[in-house]
Amino acid sequence: MATTGISYADKDSYRSPEDVDGAITTSLLEAKKLYDQGTVFIDVRNPRFYAKGHIPGAFHFDLKYNFDESKLDGVAKKDQPIVIYCSGAKCSRSSRASAKALSWGFSKVHYFRVGIVDWKKAGYAVDVGE
Repeated sequence: MATTGISYADKDSYRSPEDVDGAITTSLLEAKKLYDQGTVFIDVRNPRFYAKGHIPGAFHFDLKYNFDESKLDGVAKKDQPIVIYCSGAKCSRSSRASAKALSWGFSKVHYFRVGIVDWKKAGYAVDVGE
């Protein structure tokens, strides 16, 4: 059964795009630097995954249910840097959310492709719960 254009059997081999046109593909070290500078982080995973662990201070907007322009406008200006992430290289949510943010006029979108998976592996702080 295909749910997102990827058959169930192919999900383990799926890789998110390396880049998103117009976005700044951001490495783990660059993301940490942006975090330390107070940049807005947006977690676009579902609530269950967000509650299991997210970057401290990240805003949670589930891509499928409440990620929209008005929500993003509520936490960042269109010319302000934002970092969008999900579960890592096997998750397509951050690439899709980055493209949407760009289409809404956000001009400094950082696509943090490796996301929370590599953040945790690096031993960086993670919050649990809502």
